[in-house]
Amino acid sequence: MELTILMPCLNEAETLGRCIDKARAFLERAGVDGEVLVADNGSSDGSPAIAAARGARVVPVAERGYGAALRGGIAAARGRYVVMGDADDSYDFSELGGFLAALRGGADLVMGNRFRGGIRPGAMPVLHQRLGNPVLSFIGRLFFKIPVHDFHCGLRGFRTDAIRALELRTAGMEFASEMVVRAALERLKVVEVPTTLAPDGRSRPPHLRTWRDGWRHLKFLLTFCPRWLFLYPGVVFLSAGLAVVALLFAGPVWVGGVGFETKTFMAGCLGLLVGVQSLTFALMVRRYASRQGFLPRHSRYADLLDRVTLERLALGALLLFVAGCGGIAWCFTAWWSAFFGPFDSPPATRLMVLSITLLAAAVQVFLTAFLVAVMEAGDDSRSR
Repeated sequence: MELTILMPCLNEAETLGRCIDKARAFLERAGVDGEVLVADNGSSDGSPAIAAARGARVVPVAERGYGAALRGGIAAARGRYVVMGDADDSYDFSELGGFLAALRGGADLVMGNRFRGGIRPGAMPVLHQRLGNPVLSFIGRLFFKIPVHDFHCGLRGFRTDAIRALELRTAGMEFASEMVVRAALERLKVVEVPTTLAPDGRSRPPHLRTWRDGWRHLKFLLTFCPRWLFLYPGVVFLSAGLAVVALLFAGPVWVGGVGFETKTFMAGCLGLLVGVQSLTFALMVRRYASRQGFLPRHSRYADLLDRVTLERLALGALLLFVAGCGGIAWCFTAWWSAFFGPFDSPPATRLMVLSITLLAAAVQVFLTAFLVAVMEAGDDSRSR
C-alpha cells in the first residue's frame, strides 16, 4: 500500500465524516492505493462508528494526548507514506497531491505551509498567526537549521519507515515539534509545500491551549538544543564576567564621569559563576543526551565529550577550590597583619569576593559531575 491518510480523533463527530469523504475522494481521483486511518483517542461521541461507516480503518489508542494518538496511528499505518492531519475539517484532504509528489520525489518529511498556501479569515487566532507560529518557527530554524517556515502545521506527510525509526516519544501537542526536530537532527530530507487552512467545523472549543501548548513547544525546542540553552549563554556570561573582573581587579575604572568599582566587580563575579555553571551543564547535558539516544553523537566533539569524566571534572573543581582557598588565605593574612582590627582594603575586598566565587564554582562543578555520574550509573556505553 502506498499511502495512509491518518487522522487523530477525540470527539470529532461533527467533522470527521467530511474529512474521511475528502480523503477517500483524493485516493480515488489520484488512483492511489491507500487507506484512511483514524487513531481514536477515547471518543465518547460516536466518532469511531462514523469513521467505520465511512470506510475508514479505526485504531483505538488508550494513552491520551495528540502525540500519543499519532504515535499509535503511525505504528498501525500500512502505507509506505503517511499524510496526517486534524479531523476538524480545517485542512483539505482532497488536495494532497503536493505532499504525495514530494514524497515520491525523495522527501522524508513534507511540511505544509499555511502562510504560503493561505489562511482564511477566522481560521487561526491573530496571536498565533502574528506571534506564536512565526516566533516558534524562527526559533526552530535558528536552532536546527531547518528550512521550515510553518513549524506547527498539522498537515504533513512522511516516509513511514523514516519516522518510525526516530522513535518519537512525546504524548502532547509538542509531538509536532519533536517530529521536525528529530528529523533535522537525523539529517532527513525536509521540504515544504503550500497548503490552506480554513476555520474548523466544530462547535466546541479546540483542544489546543495557546499559552500552555506554546510553552510546551518552546520548552521542547530548548531541551533539544543544549547549545542555545546552556552553551551560548554560558560563553556570554563567562566572557563578560572575565572581562569585568580583569578590568576592575587592580582598581576602579572611570568612563567619562561614571565610575565602575567594587559593586560592578561583584556583578562580574556573578557572571563568572553563571558562566561556569552553564558551560558545565552544556557539556554534561550533551554527553548524557548523546548516550541516551535523545541527540545524535556530535561529529566533531563526540570524543571530547567522552573524555569529560567525573574524575577530570573533579580535578578541575579541586583546582578552583585551591585557588579560592589561596585568595582567602591571603586576605586572612592581611587582616592578621592589621591585628584583626578595622581593615578597609578595597583590593582585599575584591580578592575575597573573587575567592568566594571560585569556591562556589568549584562546588557547582563537583556536584554537577556527580549528578551526571548518578544519571549514567549502569550505562557503560560509549556511544549510541
